[in-house]
Amino acid sequence: ERTAFFDRIERSRFVSNVQFHFDDGPAGQKLDIRALLAVPQVGVHVYVCGPKGFMDAVLGAARGVGWPEPQLHYEFFSAEPVKSDSDGSFEVKLASSGRIVVVPKDKTVVQALADAGVEVQTSCEQGVCGTCLTRVLEGEPDHRDLFLTPEEQTANDQFTPCCSRSKSARLVLDL
Repeated sequence: ERTAFFDRIERSRFVSNVQFHFDDGPAGQKLDIRALLAVPQVGVHVYVCGPKGFMDAVLGAARGVGWPEPQLHYEFFSAEPVKSDSDGSFEVKLASSGRIVVVPKDKTVVQALADAGVEVQTSCEQGVCGTCLTRVLEGEPDHRDLFLTPEEQTANDQFTPCCSRSKSARLVLDL
């Protein structure tokens, strides 16, 4: 009753390939993520989608034993809102025109740009899908997305303006 499509899955022709694991179920049926992912395998990829706690557990276990990032694939249902009382305003400079747009503390970069008549294509507006991914030419983004890998975030050469902000006073964007 708490698993989506449980009855349909139980009646499906592939039911012999399905295993259900519940956190609050009997110990014998619980998923041992660490054991499952204990040895990284060449050519094997891990695909995971689900609630944030589950995603964190699977990705943390895989990364903890050395699975390479290119073999980890994930999609979050949604992002948790990230707001900080320390958020302040900052500027974005459009490299193509030199135009500067101020991003107030209560708006996203996408919203501030839209207010200034600059459209950035978006979809989820939560930093999950990557539709709005924009190259950063100067400045240091404050990454708040779930789309970029930790390595991509560390490079600081792109960001998701739908949810991410700036650690520097100005970001120069490839727009």
